[in-house]
Amino acid sequence: MLALVAVLTLYATHDPGQLWWIALLAVAGLPALLAPEHRPVGPLSRVAEVLVLGLAASQVAAVATVGGDVGGLGASAVLPYLAVPVTVTALRRRFREGVALLAVAAATLLVAGALTDVDGGRQIGELGYLVICAQWLILAGLGLAAASGLHRVMQVRNEGKPQPYAEATRLLTQLRTVARQLPGATLDPGGISEHLLEELRAVARADRAAVLSASGGGRLVVLAQVGVERVDWETTLDADSAIADAWASQQPHTAARSQARSHRGGDVSALIVPLVAGVRTVGLVVLEADAAQAYPPGVVSRVTGLTRPAALRLEAALLFDEVRSLATNEERQRLAREIHDGVAQELVMVGYGIDNALAYVDEDPQETAEALRTLRGEVTRVITELRLSLFELRSEVDRHGGLAAAIAEYARTVGASGGLRVHLSLDESTARLPAATEAELLRIAQEAVTNARKHAGAANLWVTCEVDPPYAQIEVSDDGQGIADQRSDGHYGLAIMAERAERIRGRLEIRPRQPSGTTVAVVLGSSPRRDNVRGSVAAAEGE
Repeated sequence: MLALVAVLTLYATHDPGQLWWIALLAVAGLPALLAPEHRPVGPLSRVAEVLVLGLAASQVAAVATVGGDVGGLGASAVLPYLAVPVTVTALRRRFREGVALLAVAAATLLVAGALTDVDGGRQIGELGYLVICAQWLILAGLGLAAASGLHRVMQVRNEGKPQPYAEATRLLTQLRTVARQLPGATLDPGGISEHLLEELRAVARADRAAVLSASGGGRLVVLAQVGVERVDWETTLDADSAIADAWASQQPHTAARSQARSHRGGDVSALIVPLVAGVRTVGLVVLEADAAQAYPPGVVSRVTGLTRPAALRLEAALLFDEVRSLATNEERQRLAREIHDGVAQELVMVGYGIDNALAYVDEDPQETAEALRTLRGEVTRVITELRLSLFELRSEVDRHGGLAAAIAEYARTVGASGGLRVHLSLDESTARLPAATEAELLRIAQEAVTNARKHAGAANLWVTCEVDPPYAQIEVSDDGQGIADQRSDGHYGLAIMAERAERIRGRLEIRPRQPSGTTVAVVLGSSPRRDNVRGSVAAAEGE
């Protein structure tokens, strides 16, 4: 914009000396360019731009008039720069500041034009100059008003359309409320389906009934069923059946034949009601009675009156089940890898040992007996590992006990099973970290303790837990053989700990311990105590 204004000024005045106004504009606008959000540097810089612009417009217009042109042409050469400060305020949604800038610009243009003389006293504040100034001020004002209107329209739309995190919070809150109000306080699809069938059997005859839901691949699964015997229901959506018709049409269907593959014949009435939530079919209810025409329109109406609200409950339960599955998938994968790399491999080795013992059972009974005793010891060790793994999975931070208590309990239990002497140093304030953060810190501590027991060959284990929210530090040290490579990318367990620490914005530190062993520490935030000590030391040094 400065380059354009410089070219227009040179064209209007034919005087390179007038370009100093352009340089002055650049100097005035530099602070706003470098620190547009800083208060008061940004606003003051933009006010300076407007003041310089008003003085420059009148001066350039006067020079242009001396050259024989209309004074307004000179003002038009400089005034396009007015869009710069006004546009900046509009982009930053500071519309009051924009209006103030326009007022300052109008006053400056008027006063500077009135005080600037040309040709021995003739003033340039004539009609042409005023008209040009008014045009540019109106254009800038219209631009500011359009930006303000667009911002309000977007704000109204955003109010009607919640932001992703706000929407997620609202939905999760509703799910929690629904879960508390449901029978048994559950969001289990099977439990909701069973409760729905009980309600339906109170208003309609049903010798057999089931709730079906989609499972992918064009097939249905049975969420719940009632009746005197197990039923092999029709679960294919591409078959020629009332079930497939009800699913496709989203309308209740009645039939004079059973929807079960295993039905033995005889009079039967079937009612299939789709469970529709919004525009999506989430399941079907199938009711059957061993009688003809058991579902007249009145019964169908009562049944659909119960299934309509149940459809939303079932959809919420299915969605919650999916979210819960995604949330636990990572832990399942970790457990599967641990079982594969740990217990499964050890059981394979036990199997090989049994094969070898069987091969020499007749040739050397004494050696076979020794091998079997060794295998019995291995089986005992594997069972111990399994029990510790189950203990780790069951361990959690108690609402009342706190993180330090949970870590201490785990360290004592695992240390006792591994013959380790455990030394605890616990310092936890009454304030609590977020539950998710405490869970991650507990898992990191468990992994560090397990690694020390399994791989370090240590005799002592030192566990330090310091919690003063938002600061926390968990440190696990051993006097074992140490780790040759402390990089987390070289060991699966260390990589898992690093990922957990990163998830809670913590720092994982792995370092050798002197004279032997390894120290694994996770640090969250900064210690207020250390900050106070540093501040005291700095103050003392300053004195």
